[in-house]
Parts: sequence; structure tokens; C-alpha cells
Amino acid sequence: MSNSNQSFSFIPTGESELKGAKIVLGFSGGLDTTFCVKYFQELEAEIHSIIVNTGGFSKEELEKIEAHAYKLGVKTHTTIDAVNSYYDRIIKYLIFGNVLKNNTYPLSVSAERLVQALHIADHAKALNADAVAHGSTGAGNDQVRFDMVFHINIPGVRIITPIRDLKLSREQEIEYLKARGVEMNFEKAAYSINKGLWGTSVGGRETLNSHGVLPEEAWPTQATAIEPQNVELIFTKGELTGVNDKTFNHPAEAIQYLQSIAGPYGIGRDIHVGDTIIGIKGRVGFEAAAPMIILKAHHALEKHVLTKWQLNWKDQLALFYGNWLHEGQILDPVMRDIEGFFASTQEHVSGKAFVQLLPYRFQIAGIESPYDLMSSKFGKYGEMNSGFTGEDVRGFSRIFGNQVGIYNQVKEEAGK
Repeated sequence: MSNSNQSFSFIPTGESELKGAKIVLGFSGGLDTTFCVKYFQELEAEIHSIIVNTGGFSKEELEKIEAHAYKLGVKTHTTIDAVNSYYDRIIKYLIFGNVLKNNTYPLSVSAERLVQALHIADHAKALNADAVAHGSTGAGNDQVRFDMVFHINIPGVRIITPIRDLKLSREQEIEYLKARGVEMNFEKAAYSINKGLWGTSVGGRETLNSHGVLPEEAWPTQATAIEPQNVELIFTKGELTGVNDKTFNHPAEAIQYLQSIAGPYGIGRDIHVGDTIIGIKGRVGFEAAAPMIILKAHHALEKHVLTKWQLNWKDQLALFYGNWLHEGQILDPVMRDIEGFFASTQEHVSGKAFVQLLPYRFQIAGIESPYDLMSSKFGKYGEMNSGFTGEDVRGFSRIFGNQVGIYNQVKEEAGK
């Protein structure tokens, strides 16, 4: 791939038909999507790039990405601010369900890829595109998530993935772009960082094997806070609406504010080991101070205001919901059914959760809610109870264990 005369030998069968085709490209401005732009140019396609911001880019970064896209030669570039819609469509229900993949990971990247795919599909519809493209390789989950959303939401629109289909190495992409005069930073960072509203993933040499921890310098947010700090989280029907004395127009703003407070403590750092959609094990580091605190605080509040069976069924449905979301199945109608149940359970999940922040950890000090089922007027656990008498308990215990008692007597009489 060292010169332009070689370029068409790398075009898979059928892609030479893309001359003049209108292609919507999910564009991050990195190596893979930069390659895609130049590659499609050689096919004489009309390229419309789009970036969907789910909380990982600053205004300045988005402006640089736009300038880069136009310099490469795209016909149009679109920036979508999806932070609030990301929360409304997915994060809200991850909180309602207290969802942690394998009891560890808050589905940071899994969730945002789906929102990005949905917005890219909508853009392809709006432009009446002939094809949609993304820069995924053939080695991870993202290729499945993007492809599946596109197949469902824009059936008949061709999906093109040059990096995956051409089986390109990073070195080949760099050689190709340099030969075409593309100027960008080709140096590969020691760690791969993906930042979003619901956490930041961190990948590096330590996560490629089954043993190894990320060093301090690998974490995007350095642990600098030392002094303990008490924080009050205000929930309204399950949603975080305030932090300490601050209220917010949208819960996404509250999440970002809490992250700014808790991130410097080094809270929410961990390494997740999980099953990928494509059947292999994967290991990735992540930092998610605000998500981890919110999930634990929300769960603590729920344990006070929900009944035993509400909590039980929420736990069971959340396990399925998190796994199915991780595998890209956000459009399955069963997800709407589960979200409806989650939303119903949040009617009385309102109140305060008190949290103490400490270096590398936090603890929930308690809650305060008008719906607290632990109200002292019904008695104090282990001390006294004003809701029933000892005679009530005597009769209840006899009835409650009646069937098991019958079972044991029958078994004994039968000699087994």
C-alpha cells in the first residue's frame, strides 16, 4: 500500500460499485475512520461524516474533529450532542435496574455505542444514504452492535467496514495515509481511552493478559483528593436531580458534576473480565466514579422504600437487561417491557442518600426518605415491634412452615 497505484487492489469485490454513492460514516477522527474517508475518496463516493458525542468530547475537541474531517475531503460533517438522549434512552434504566455487568462493570462503552449507532442510522435515513460505514475492526464487540442496529433500523442500506473487511493492520493504515499526504498524529498512545458520560474505559498491555493491573499514570483522572468529603445525593423517582445544595435541569448534568467531585479520589477504578458477543473473553480497565456511587446510593435508597418482591424481581430482570444490552439488543421489544417495569418501581424512590468519599473508596452512610419502610413507628428491628403481637407470630410461624412440616412427616413415615 505504499503508492496510489496499488490502492484498488485492496478493494473487496463489489466496492468498486460505490462510485457516486452517498455514504454516512461514523467518524471519530482517529486512525481507522480517517483511513475510511481517504479510502472512500478513491472509490469516488460522496462522504458524509458524523460524530455522536456521548459525553467524551469537549467543544474544542469536537471543533478539531470537524476541521479534520473537512480537510480530509468529506462533503458534510455533522456533530450530534447526544449526552441527554444517551441518559434518557439508556443510562436512566441502568440506574433504575442498578445494572453492573458481572457485578463489576457499569456498561460504559457498551451503552454509548448503541446510542451512537441509533443516531448514525437516523442520519443515514435523513440523508437517504446508499450506505453506512464505521471503523470497527473484526476483533471486538462494537462491530456487532453497530451492524445489528443498522440492519434493524435501516434495512437495505449497505454496511461497509473497510478495516474489518480488508483485515488491515495499524501499520498498513498509516502507510496508506502517509502516501496520500495525510497529516495527523500517528503515534499510538500507550493506553486506549474511551470517555463518556457513564464512565471511561482504559485498555493497555496490562489488560491484554489475565494478570496485571493498570499503573497510576494510565488512569485519565489522577487520584489527588485526600481529605474525606461528605456528599448528599438527591433522588426524585429514581433519578439523580441534586448533589449537595445544587439542583440540575437534567440528570446528565448531575452525573457530570458528581464525577468532577468524586473522580479525583480515584473512586470507581477496576478491571472487568467478561464474555464478548463474539465468544471470547475480554479484559478492560475502567474508571467510573459517578456511576458506581450513583448505582450504590440508588440501590441503598431502594432497599429502604421498595418491598421484598419488588427488589427480588428487579434483580432478576436487571441481570437479563444488562446482558442483553451488552450484546447490542437495545431494540428488542422485551427491553421496553423491562424498562416499563423498572420505571413503575421508581414511583417512591425519592429522598437523599448520604455518601462519604475517601481515597479509592466510598461508603453509604444512610438515606432519608418520606417513603422509608424502616419507619420507627412500625417498630425497631431486634428491639420491639408495634405492628403485631407475640401470639400473632406464634400462629404465623405455624402456618408459614406448615407445608414443609407436612413434607418432612410424610417422608419420615415412608421411611425415606
